[in-house]
Amino acid sequence: MDLLRMVMVGASGTPYDHGPFFFDLQLPPSYPDAPPQVYYHSYGLRLNPNLYESGTVCLSLLNTFGGEGTEVWSSTTSSLLQVVVSIQGLVLNDQPYYNEAGYETLADKPEGHRNALPYNENAYLLTPRTMQHLLRRPPRGFEEFIKEHFRRQGKLLLRTCNVWLQGNVVDDAHATEATRKQPCSNGLRLALTNVMPNLVAAFTEIGAKGCEEFQ
Repeated sequence: MDLLRMVMVGASGTPYDHGPFFFDLQLPPSYPDAPPQVYYHSYGLRLNPNLYESGTVCLSLLNTFGGEGTEVWSSTTSSLLQVVVSIQGLVLNDQPYYNEAGYETLADKPEGHRNALPYNENAYLLTPRTMQHLLRRPPRGFEEFIKEHFRRQGKLLLRTCNVWLQGNVVDDAHATEATRKQPCSNGLRLALTNVMPNLVAAFTEIGAKGCEEFQ
């Protein structure tokens, strides 16, 4: 087997909360001397500095970004599991703004705080848009998985959107005290006002329970 397709669900407390994200992996003939080639199903959306519209995944472990030591692929110690964990933990994290090259130096600085929030809001907004694309064009072999995921999680996703619409940050059990106190911008509320009815309709169509309260 040299072709794999994987899906991971965004962790709570991140802009990618409850969203499924798809990646295709190809093991080249030189594997494991060379890392797998990874393609992200972006649907033309750039919701993370490491995930390009073209599908490129920018990560030192994949030799698509600079790195040294344990950051880069090793034929003797690296594994596919390491790739998956790195994407989940290092890419789809709670502060994707600092994934931009050079921006990590702004962590805990006023400029970083000013820029990180709108970046998070944009990433959060692009997550439901990705969900809409997934419902319309699910990756082959995962059609039922997508429907079942949103049947179970649709109400929670809409509830999260509704909290943002009320002008607050998401009250998530995994959020920090600082992030709970951050305000939601008028721009995000306006954008979600346009997105949410489409999500409600899409989730209702596949039989997700509890969506009627958001209509």
